[in-house]
Amino acid sequence: MLKLYYIAGACSFVPHVALQWSGLEYTAEEIGRDKVKSTEYLALNPQGQVPLLTDGNWTLSQNIAIIDYINDLAPNKGIYGATANNDPKARAKARQWLAFANSDLHSGFKPIFGAARMIEGEEAQNKLQANACAAVAKMFASVDTVLAQQDYLTGNSISIADVYVYIEMRWTQRCKIDLSQYHNLNAFYQRVEADAGVTAVLKAQRLI
Repeated sequence: MLKLYYIAGACSFVPHVALQWSGLEYTAEEIGRDKVKSTEYLALNPQGQVPLLTDGNWTLSQNIAIIDYINDLAPNKGIYGATANNDPKARAKARQWLAFANSDLHSGFKPIFGAARMIEGEEAQNKLQANACAAVAKMFASVDTVLAQQDYLTGNSISIADVYVYIEMRWTQRCKIDLSQYHNLNAFYQRVEADAGVTAVLKAQRLI
């Protein structure tokens, strides 16, 4: 059976939703931030990070790899969008936005969450965080531009890329990053949150 290890509200939220959408039988285990560096967990994932998916004795880390694997197991469940299974261009566009969320946008949060590990001195850390917050806010401009034309990043049906951007929008709230200059993000946020699979995982991870 598939098993996902996750930290509530972290990027592991995204494959958790993919599993929920897939209809596959799975379990999900929350692991505390203090446990990802434990000997037991490192034996499963030497990177000491989430997400981690196990399928029997086989393990797989990294968000995009896990999402691709789930999609391969359940190709007709619309993980990359309602038409992606039969449309290579739609699937590629979903993967483009997924890569943006996973690489560009996610990386932008690292100085915000980990300033103390990157630079010494409170003043320098505060400046680094402020600059990073501004950079993250700027990256949402391309998201807002696309959403001015359509409901979701790849068109008019939700994909897993939307879920990744959604969870990162939740991080902006936590980090007090102001996105109010963008006029299409709030409605997008509400649409994604209203999805049944997203709502189920929010409840499972005790985020609502």
